[in-house]
Amino acid sequence: MAVYTDVGDEEISAFIASYGLGEVVSFKGIAEGVENTNYLVETEQGWFILTLYEKRVNPAELPFFLSLMEHLAGSGLNCPTPVRDSEGCNLREIAGRPAALVTFLEGLSVRRPTADHCGEVGEALARMHIAAADFSLTRRNGLGIDDWRPLYERFAERADEIRGGLGAMIEAELAFLDARWPRDLPQGVIHADLFPDNVFFLHDQLSGLIDFYFACTDALAYDVAVCLNAWCFEADGQFNITKGRALLKGYDSVRQLSEAERAALPVLARGSALRFLLTRAYDWINTPPDALVKRKDPGEYARRLSFHQTIRSAREYGLDGTDRASAR
Repeated sequence: MAVYTDVGDEEISAFIASYGLGEVVSFKGIAEGVENTNYLVETEQGWFILTLYEKRVNPAELPFFLSLMEHLAGSGLNCPTPVRDSEGCNLREIAGRPAALVTFLEGLSVRRPTADHCGEVGEALARMHIAAADFSLTRRNGLGIDDWRPLYERFAERADEIRGGLGAMIEAELAFLDARWPRDLPQGVIHADLFPDNVFFLHDQLSGLIDFYFACTDALAYDVAVCLNAWCFEADGQFNITKGRALLKGYDSVRQLSEAERAALPVLARGSALRFLLTRAYDWINTPPDALVKRKDPGEYARRLSFHQTIRSAREYGLDGTDRASAR
């Protein structure tokens, strides 16, 4: 469940009134998501999403996220667009929380992605990278490589409670990545969290991308690595090279990866797997059993990391063309 802040009828109606969208017809809380409170709001002019930003979101960063969505939508990318009120504001407050109203995006996320879905995701990710190339704002990746060791140290003493030997695995991987992380790859705005629940499809066609609240400035190819982890593994933990090939081919068809990006992909995939292993492990230890948010299994990403540790070349992910073997 992701309705952390209850909002009453009168509050909703008063909030919506300043947008010139007519009367509120109905509204209901949306259970999906883990970071913020979301309501689906129907007005006389259509459907919208009202998001209340909870305590884990830094209010100072909200202008970056909202401006990015406006920029991407203005560049033709299908994504929720922040609505501005009668005074031109796209960020307001309701029930003591910063809040924004965004347009409703039709479609559903897919539970079992196919290779065709993966191909469309690759294309959409590349289009997003290109559309954001002239976006003027920047945001540091708060979950980048320089943050992984400090995050690990916050639960290191209890890591083996999750899985025997997990602490040693993380320590070794941190040392490997610290020594080999590529810091000179093409940079830009990345989504950084483009999992299947953040991509909508309508009649098996990609209808848009959502949830840009981890977006930041980082290596573009790292975003590709995040998607390889998020989209190309099966429920049994096996990497599906057909899906990997489709995703990478889709991306390359819109924005071709450089030789340096191709060579770095195995290391970037390891880093991406470690990033989600660390955040899941931290939440696993620190989330109370009776919390509203369901904990996600860190072991899933430990297994993916183990797979990436065997990869020497981006060809093993299905990437066609010339690429160099990554250093091991």
